[in-house]
Amino acid sequence: MKYNIIQQVNILVWNAFIFFVIPLNVISQDAKPGKYGIYAIHDMDIFKETTKKDSMKQMTDLQSAIPGIVLDLRYASKQNFMHIPMYPSNTSHTFLRKPAAAALALVQKELNHLGYGIKVFDAYRPYAVTEKFWELVHDDRYVADPRKGSGHNRGIAIDLTIIELKSKKELNMPTGFDNFTDSAHHDFMNLSAEVLENRSLLKSLMEKYGFVSFPTEWWHYSLPNPERFEVLDLSFQQLMSKQ
Repeated sequence: MKYNIIQQVNILVWNAFIFFVIPLNVISQDAKPGKYGIYAIHDMDIFKETTKKDSMKQMTDLQSAIPGIVLDLRYASKQNFMHIPMYPSNTSHTFLRKPAAAALALVQKELNHLGYGIKVFDAYRPYAVTEKFWELVHDDRYVADPRKGSGHNRGIAIDLTIIELKSKKELNMPTGFDNFTDSAHHDFMNLSAEVLENRSLLKSLMEKYGFVSFPTEWWHYSLPNPERFEVLDLSFQQLMSKQ
């Protein structure tokens, strides 16, 4: 496999990290890039080493950290644009890095004061799933390029909407989740006043607490500077085991 100059530099940096930062007893398959040239952490021992050095890299179970949050994990079902489950069907927890979870908790708290709450469609996504997306769709308009990894793989991106606290009913938004038409874009304005207000409420609160919107998906937000966080390919079961 050939690598461009950026990938070669990344390999040198990673090698230095492996041999000077991570103890030899936790070196594993993570010491080499995968088929798309990405270094994804598969090994819990290596992941734990990264969190010992930087507690902000810890992964947080959103149900434990954010009271009242509602999960509707679409990739654990057929209710997604792939029309097949991409996660194990028994997936009932999801995760974000510590600062992303803390920021989301502040969004939930402010929404609660308005009689609203958060529903999560997706948060952390194992890197292997991103590879599967790419191999089935192979179009970076709809799925992340595995040569780059995604904010979901780094535990800093979330797909969500707003619900009414009492009824748990979703507020009217421009489209449903995983809709890849122009109507899902933030700059699409041919919508009712109610829908525009709901979209604006979500965007304003997410940005208030440090998230960045994605121009073509009203539901997708992530923390900036994703390079601060490694790409992870840990299973949901592995992450649950360390909670």
